[in-house]
Amino acid sequence: NLSEQIHGIRSKVDINTFFGKLYEGDIRDKDILDTVFRENKIDLIYHFAAETGTGQSMYSITDYSDVNIQGTAILLNYLSDNNLVKTIKKFIVASSRAIYGEGEYECHTHGKVYPSARAENDLIAGVFENKCPICNSNIKLLNTTEQTPFNPLSIYGLTKQVQEQMVLMFCSNSNIQAYALRYQNVYGPGQSLLNPYTGILAVFSNLARNGHEINVFEDGFESRDFVYIDDVVNANILCLEDDSYFSGAVNIGTGISTPVINVAKTINEFFGNNSNVIISGLYRVGDIRHNKADINKASEKLDFKPLVDFETGINSFLNWAQMQELPRDYGFKKSLSVLSAKGLIKKK
Repeated sequence: NLSEQIHGIRSKVDINTFFGKLYEGDIRDKDILDTVFRENKIDLIYHFAAETGTGQSMYSITDYSDVNIQGTAILLNYLSDNNLVKTIKKFIVASSRAIYGEGEYECHTHGKVYPSARAENDLIAGVFENKCPICNSNIKLLNTTEQTPFNPLSIYGLTKQVQEQMVLMFCSNSNIQAYALRYQNVYGPGQSLLNPYTGILAVFSNLARNGHEINVFEDGFESRDFVYIDDVVNANILCLEDDSYFSGAVNIGTGISTPVINVAKTINEFFGNNSNVIISGLYRVGDIRHNKADINKASEKLDFKPLVDFETGINSFLNWAQMQELPRDYGFKKSLSVLSAKGLIKKK
């Protein structure tokens, strides 16, 4: 649907850069679906249509539910109503690591544990690390496997869980090969520089280019598994090429976590150290502390191997970003103001 928040100002979108045929429309529009399926012989579906953004989802609840859940329901219903399940061979849906919430840890006493949302009293006191949900002791971050129980901490994560489960259930019942690719933090050239709700690399690079203060939440040691866009594209191609029957979820990441403070300092240095990197102590409701994927299943099933390390990837992204027109208003301050007004950003 070429959402401006994702794709930039409409006048600058060049649809001729897309290969094949592009239909501009909304996943919830049955007429668009009818046109697409009537005019094309389709046996493979990549379903990427979704609203994205943890913070925004906590107050734009109707939008996230309507697009991510209802949009998927409309698509699946269309396939069923028009007897297309006989012609669809594969269905790949973009899922998210957000469905895990805090993910998988290890307690020295209780073994593997799966902490829920961090206690507000701890966050106010500046205690940001997760604790064992049983004994409240310190715990060790593990690589989160696909067997980790669902425990989303945001509306976005919840809608992606439902979206994934709907697709896998529908495809299993219809004998359609299905992959739910649980992306970690995807980044790279071409990503939106205008979306303040997703992609801290874009947010930090905009701030650094403007010489503005770079606000790092919590204590800066929260970490993410950053996976480069080329590796994500390759994972999708590997699903296309896989000949064996499969229906299930697969983590797509690197298996390495990078602290956010390191990201901020790297970006600031790239743009000349013109900004101050501030550890603000702010924290956002719905945010997780760490994530790090276990990618053994992707390796075994798809022969997937991430080829771009973070140092190479972030330099590629930043070299691209500095060639783009500097956004006058990329909405970061406004997003903080909105989240704060709704009680979704707090300070220790």
